[in-house]
Amino acid sequence: MRTRKSGSVTVEMEDARQRLEEWRRAQTGRARIPENLWAMAVEVARQHGIHRTSRTLRLDYAKLKQRLEPGNPTKVSLKPATFVELIAPQATSFTECSIEMEGPRGKLRIQLKGTTMPDWAELSRAFLDCQS
Repeated sequence: MRTRKSGSVTVEMEDARQRLEEWRRAQTGRARIPENLWAMAVEVARQHGIHRTSRTLRLDYAKLKQRLEPGNPTKVSLKPATFVELIAPQATSFTECSIEMEGPRGKLRIQLKGTTMPDWAELSRAFLDCQS
């Protein structure tokens, strides 16, 4: 079993720290850490532990731990949607319906018989807007 001093930094960890610091200095704003730097940090963490690595490299402990867990992909590749089709539900017919709404200036009661379902959101918005 290998012993290590709590304050000592290995050559691999120091190299990873320097590369991360160089990358951070080159950034003007907040940007995601590149995958090659995350992969390097994961390798260091496998050798020296998550806590020590995250503290030395100034990385988020939970994110580093998640990347070390088996079965978790290190990079999720999602393509942006180019087209999304939204299909409205078919209007259903009903025999009778009663709607009651209450606003600051009063109540509204609507009774519908033998028609299709109205747009409830638009109907209630119109009622509440005229109440103001």
